[in-house]
Amino acid sequence: MANYNVKIFISYREGILDPQGVAVEKAAHSLGFEKVKNVRVGKYITMEIEASSKEEVENEIREMAKRFLVNPVIEEYTFEITENSQ
Repeated sequence: MANYNVKIFISYREGILDPQGVAVEKAAHSLGFEKVKNVRVGKYITMEIEASSKEEVENEIREMAKRFLVNPVIEEYTFEITENSQ
């Protein structure tokens, strides 16, 4: 069994209003950062998973996303997996 480091990025789907993103964009503009556009705010989750293969980790992540991490109606997600070298 190996340990894998996992990073999960969750954000609103395209076309879904992101009120935090709108607020950040307005704040940026009010502070003089007029070039800032299309701000999206999301969630970033890190964890370690012990598994026998990277494929097993991918399956665990997808199952967690499906069952409780992500609302598929309004959110989408991506993830990165790296094997822990320690």
